[in-house]
Amino acid sequence: MDLGISGKKALITASSKGLGLGCARALAAAGVDVVMNARGADALAEAADAIRAEFGVSVTEVVADVTTAEGCARVLDAAGATDILVTNAGGPPPGMWTDWSRDDFIAALDANMLTPVALMKACLPEMMARGWGRVVNITSQSVKSPIAVLGLSNAARAGLTGYVAGTARQVAGKGVTINNLLPGIHDTDRATSLDRGVAEQKDISLEEARSEREATIPARRYGTADEFGAACAFLCSDRAGFIVGQNILLDGGAVNLTI
Repeated sequence: MDLGISGKKALITASSKGLGLGCARALAAAGVDVVMNARGADALAEAADAIRAEFGVSVTEVVADVTTAEGCARVLDAAGATDILVTNAGGPPPGMWTDWSRDDFIAALDANMLTPVALMKACLPEMMARGWGRVVNITSQSVKSPIAVLGLSNAARAGLTGYVAGTARQVAGKGVTINNLLPGIHDTDRATSLDRGVAEQKDISLEEARSEREATIPARRYGTADEFGAACAFLCSDRAGFIVGQNILLDGGAVNLTI
């Protein structure tokens, strides 16, 4: 399917690895020039070089911590006018409700709510002026089914979801859509880190911890960055202009909901 976005420009944050990289690759495969951001210069350069070689699109690399005001400003300055924005940031650490201080919550909000809000506020006006734009926020299945040990993430991402619910409907009339993709467990560094924590807690192997988690997923496997990226690219496409303010699960059926 021709997604109708060849020649457009996308900014994808935290895109040197994992789901962010999957989104960058899928957009590049659709002919989109990409601006990629990450904190690690080596991993970012390797990912960017691979995309250039495989897809022949323009790739701009911005090494910065986008969750800081300085890093966010640097990324936006390097990106310039963008047609597509994909926001992504690593999730805060797991723990128990007794572990978290006010500073922990502020850090989580900065990374997983306030940074996406700042990026949207910067990019939306030009999208609206041009009469076309796409925003996809990578959040979490915990927005629909909170995960007890991820309370910091639950809180911050739920706040972003509420912000998007109102904002998406205010900009849709200008040809701009905002939607959220809610990943379940995908085969990424984040999943490995969570599995390692379970393995240490239960004194089992990493492979056993992964198998236990896979058994809780109806699809009986972890998702892949490539299939997540394909879903993102569709939401960013010219074919998805009537999808507004939605929270779309990509979780292999793990969250059992009728609506």
